[in-house]
Amino acid sequence: MATDLNALKQDLSRRMDGALDTLKREFAGLRTGRASPGLLEPVKVTAYGSEMPLAQVGTISVPEPRMLTVQVWDRSMVGAVEKAIREAGLGLNPAADGQLVRVPIPMLTEERRAELVKAANRYAEGTRIAIRGVRRDGMEQIKALEKKHEIGEDISARWHDEVQKLTDQYIKRVDESFAEKEKDIKQV
Repeated sequence: MATDLNALKQDLSRRMDGALDTLKREFAGLRTGRASPGLLEPVKVTAYGSEMPLAQVGTISVPEPRMLTVQVWDRSMVGAVEKAIREAGLGLNPAADGQLVRVPIPMLTEERRAELVKAANRYAEGTRIAIRGVRRDGMEQIKALEKKHEIGEDISARWHDEVQKLTDQYIKRVDESFAEKEKDIKQV
């Protein structure tokens, strides 16, 4: 347990950064009508007797704003890649062209945009909850130090304020990321 405010803040920051990184990955998987390699990140291909990420059987690229391509390394895997993308629940319809699988990104309907904004909000709220959980752990560590008489009440109060300020900064970053993603979804 940290008996130093900087060490405590560093640990809490590291954990809160992890929550933000997870949010960024989740946002990357939300389709905004623009092609992004992150869109195909959740796709798993049945290859060589096991499930593997799409990125392990081919190279994903963005040749134009509304098109993704997957250059499949093993010609025998083209059908499996096409099937995996189609069945991933992303609303995409891939087409094979030799070892290249083209994935056109269709326009978003207003209804789909609203669903995407709701999903982004759920991801953001999950991240806020995770950050508050980290804050709670930090507050409990401070209380434990105070209880053991390793720090005084005045230092404990100051540390509580510092942890709350750190939490507020991270919650603000989550809110900014969500606002940016919402704008991205609505403007396409």
